[in-house]
Formats: sequence, structure tokens, C-alpha cells
Amino acid sequence: MPVSKKEISDCPLDAALSIVDGRWKGTILWRLSEQPMRTSELRRSIPGITERMLIRHLKDLVADGILIRLEESSIPPCVRYTISPYGWTLVPPLEALCAWGRKHLQKVTSKVH
Repeated sequence: MPVSKKEISDCPLDAALSIVDGRWKGTILWRLSEQPMRTSELRRSIPGITERMLIRHLKDLVADGILIRLEESSIPPCVRYTISPYGWTLVPPLEALCAWGRKHLQKVTSKVH
């Protein structure tokens, strides 16, 4: 039986994947691993993502403790996102998953051509 989004699975893999599920969360983390960014900078750096989806994923990642939302008291208000110390522990597994994805893409594209 599937586990709802509000429940935490007993399976460590399911627990880990629940953090990065969604079309764009991996890409958001990848961009922020380069440097902290404002919402608008993130949106410009990820072609195809809607502002609504970006905001939703950012809120999820902040709620999960993966990102930190930094509000600067300026006019106009400026919000930056950065990876939390806990979130940095997720970067090495994402790098390994990315390496596997590259190999998988090579395999898939070599079958097509």
C-alpha cells in the first residue's frame, strides 16, 4: 500500500526519495549547490519551471530542513535560498545519482541510434 506524503515510510530509500521527489527538486538543489540564489535567479536558471512549482518545491525543501530561506530586510524585500548544513549531506548521494543518470542516458540513447 502506498505511503501518503504525510507519513514517513519505514524504508530508508522511500524516506530519502520522498525528499527529492518531484520533477524539479534535484535541479533546484543542483543549482543551489553552486551558490545561494534569489527566487528569480533560480527561476531563470531552470528553463521550463513555473514560478508556482518553484515556490512549492522551495517551501517543501525548507520544511524538510534541506534549504534555508534567508530574508534580507531591504526594499524591495530580497529572499535568498541556500542549502542547510543538513541539506549538504544530501549532495553526495545526488551526485552519485546524477552519475548513474548519465550512464543510463548513454545506454538509452545508444539503443535509439
